[in-house]
Amino acid sequence: MTALAACVTFLTTPSAAAGPIGDCTATRGAVVAVDFGPFGGSLERGCDTTPTTGYDLLHDGGFSTTGTQHDGPGFICRIGHGSGPQYPAPGKESCVLTPPATAYWSYWVAAPGQDDWSYSRYGAMDRKLKDGDVDAWVYGGTDVGGSTGRPAFTPDDVRAGGTGTPDPGGTPTGAPGDLDLTAAATWLKGRLTDGERVADDGAPDYLLTTETAYALAAADPRGTALGKVTAFLAAHVADHAYPGGADRAPDATAAARLALLAEVTGADPHAFGGHDLVGDLAANVCPAGPDSGAPTPGCTARGDFRDGTYTEGQALAVLALLRAGTTPPSAAVDRLARLQCDDGGVTSILIRSGEYCDGDPATTGLVALVLRAAGGHDTAVAEARAYLTKAQREDGAFPGYTGATTGSVSATAYAAQALRVLGDTARADAAVGWLSRQQLDGGGFGFEEGATDPAVYPTAPAVLAGAGTSLVTLTTEPSRPTDPPTSGQPTTTPTAPGTPAPYDGPDLKKGVAYLTGAANLRQGRYYTAGPGTARADFGLTIDGAYALAATGLDNAALRGIVDFLDHGGEDGEGRTVDDWTGVGTPYAAGGSLGKTALLAEAVGRDPRDFAGHDLVAALDAAVCAEPSTAPDRSCAAEGAYTWAPSVFAQSLAVLAQVRAGAQARAPIAYLESLQHDSGAWPSLIPATGDSDVDSTAVAAMALDLAGGDRAERAVDRALAWIATRQLPDGGFPGAAGDSVNSAALAVQGLSLDAGKYTTEISRARKFLAAQQNRDGGFRVAADGQGGSDLRASTQAVGGATGVSFGTLELDLTGTSPRPAPSPSADAPQIITPDDGTGSGGSGNGSGGGALASTGVQAGTLAALALLLTGAGWRTVVVARRRAASGVRR
Repeated sequence: MTALAACVTFLTTPSAAAGPIGDCTATRGAVVAVDFGPFGGSLERGCDTTPTTGYDLLHDGGFSTTGTQHDGPGFICRIGHGSGPQYPAPGKESCVLTPPATAYWSYWVAAPGQDDWSYSRYGAMDRKLKDGDVDAWVYGGTDVGGSTGRPAFTPDDVRAGGTGTPDPGGTPTGAPGDLDLTAAATWLKGRLTDGERVADDGAPDYLLTTETAYALAAADPRGTALGKVTAFLAAHVADHAYPGGADRAPDATAAARLALLAEVTGADPHAFGGHDLVGDLAANVCPAGPDSGAPTPGCTARGDFRDGTYTEGQALAVLALLRAGTTPPSAAVDRLARLQCDDGGVTSILIRSGEYCDGDPATTGLVALVLRAAGGHDTAVAEARAYLTKAQREDGAFPGYTGATTGSVSATAYAAQALRVLGDTARADAAVGWLSRQQLDGGGFGFEEGATDPAVYPTAPAVLAGAGTSLVTLTTEPSRPTDPPTSGQPTTTPTAPGTPAPYDGPDLKKGVAYLTGAANLRQGRYYTAGPGTARADFGLTIDGAYALAATGLDNAALRGIVDFLDHGGEDGEGRTVDDWTGVGTPYAAGGSLGKTALLAEAVGRDPRDFAGHDLVAALDAAVCAEPSTAPDRSCAAEGAYTWAPSVFAQSLAVLAQVRAGAQARAPIAYLESLQHDSGAWPSLIPATGDSDVDSTAVAAMALDLAGGDRAERAVDRALAWIATRQLPDGGFPGAAGDSVNSAALAVQGLSLDAGKYTTEISRARKFLAAQQNRDGGFRVAADGQGGSDLRASTQAVGGATGVSFGTLELDLTGTSPRPAPSPSADAPQIITPDDGTGSGGSGNGSGGGALASTGVQAGTLAALALLLTGAGWRTVVVARRRAASGVRR
């Protein structure tokens, strides 16, 4: 205990004498804000007139910190203000191991002039500050990568000149839940007259009939009702969309709705009901508005679709053109962006410039979806997202309009659809959870919370939200195989089964060269935790080994890494693999043990005698017999592994145990129990209610290897859910946004049933290829920094092969390790900033790990931060058990 106390004391960094906040201005110095609200305190600010790093700003601003024994002082575990106590107190958090992502200090940053927080992809020690920057530290939980848990105050609230007294708050706490989509579809079908239309006093209500068709496409795409409704609408296109006659401009909203229905159901929108809906929409965009001085009948402003009145119709018309493969007129897309109010909301009426602007969540959600699909309006989309996060109530609901005190089903549904696509999965899940509690006994929904009378109009968008889709991606068409692509990839044949199948993805030779370059792979043996340090990042090193094994393109480099780890893996600071796994100590981390054992199994080494330990026995001992009680957080539940804080950790350990021949019944059962009804898995253990692509993919791979009827069904549901999350550019939402990590894992997961998901896999591989830089490395995300990131690169190279890491067999017999570089190679790494061409530095820490922001470079510090990044656990399998026939059972 004395030694531990001495260690913790060493890790505590006192505060410096802080300068008054008034010493900093908008152009001089940097400001840091720490929210002590969860501990009954207030929001405190500090200033540093000569800022250097985020770590120094925290201390120079008058705060003290304590790191963890496992990770060092750079991983911020406790924060105090001045000479006051630090939080959380030792009785709540020992600061021995990495804190859980459900309760830790998350790190947020904003650049000068920016009024929205970004979750830091770099740790405080690696953040280089400039005048005008603002940092924030918030205690609580985030999902993977910090897409939830952002500060309740804005950068403007706390930067120099602000009051610094906003009311601390947090993300929605409403319980998650799933909609009964079958019941909703049944209720909607019961509203149909003659099984084909919704009628009002005997007359067809075309709008509600179309809305019903959308919902049936999402909830019952193979049922006969959808076909009958679609046929009815196709037969009445003239009545609904051309009330003035075929020689007049169509009703833009009606024409757009029908065109979208055609696109959703696989019909031709250029010849739906005998009309070219797409061509007629494109031909009737207003060239000018009344302010031009020329006659402009039916036009409120330039870019309007003629005779339009509401923003909804404008957005649907733009979307209909996009889905048809027709580039919408730029004026029409720009018009949508100009309907955004100062607070980021979007008005529901096609107002003119200077008119009163009042947004609402439903319109804002729809427009955000369309602008994101159209591209070129990232700022407007970001502002819409910020508006939605501020408008969401604690229970997950959204009001229908400004000043409303009750939750609106339609508003919550559209907002949920947008937030999911924009990566705010926890907020989207909270919104869907609220919707699930509004579903009435018959399956329908009322307009507002507490309603007792169901209606078609709110039920339709609620169904889309509950199905995890939107009009941007909704389709009833099954995935269709594409012609085998050619990529100019390596034709060498490594030891089977390590050879990836032909594909149209990134250049693997260049990717492997980047991963094994002397600037990245220290002494040809391991990756470090950041530039200028000799501390090994063991988890990232194993990620790199998985990537090399997946390609088989540099077995000598792989042999060097494996030998280093097998011999104990002592880094430049004297730390070993044992310090990372905790093997033989009360802090043995099941995920780290599993990850290490899995590598041994992948390359033909004995996991019962690897790195000096019987890792299989250690895994067996790490299976929890029952949940631990606070303050001990070692065991989440029976069947969990000790100190395994994520679905990734659980899945890796399951994979390693099953491959070693263990039955692992309790861990498999626990992993299965974590799956949501939607088919997705959460990111964290205990579950926080979010749904995560990365975690779902790795859990599916683990259960696919485990086998069994229940596992088979779970895998099917997981892959179907993953496919619904694909973004228009082929990527997938993840911790870092439009994420390389998530796309790579999605390729691996979907490849468990490659025959069914050929199109999605091809699009994701093309997305990965688009994120590869000239140096062979990869960006963190499509919307992120331009330079190459080492962690993202390990994940992209391995994931692009499209094969599960559950049964990798790469025989290294006869392979010699690459000779170690000369001592000069141990010189500090030189990190090259992005030059705008994609040739970035070798940064290894972004990747969006759940605790990536708190300390040294993101995701590189400890078991949790490493495990939650979700990428790099990539052993290879050439064919899954059931792949011989090319279909799933």
